[in-house]
Amino acid sequence: MKISTISFIGAAALTLAACGNTTEQRIGGAAVGAGTGAVVAGPVGAVVGGAAGAVTAPSVVRSTRRATR
Repeated sequence: MKISTISFIGAAALTLAACGNTTEQRIGGAAVGAGTGAVVAGPVGAVVGGAAGAVTAPSVVRSTRRATR
């Protein structure tokens, strides 16, 4: 990977992590999404998967907590 790609991914992750009060959930969701996206579609998939994971992580965590109670 190029340094500019790595810095872009890092900046995107920090920006997404700063949204909302569920920072840990968003960071975890972004990491899982980026890993899955990287396996499926390479670097572009990592960026898209990270963004999707960060956005959907809080709702997924809330729904799984409700299901276990």
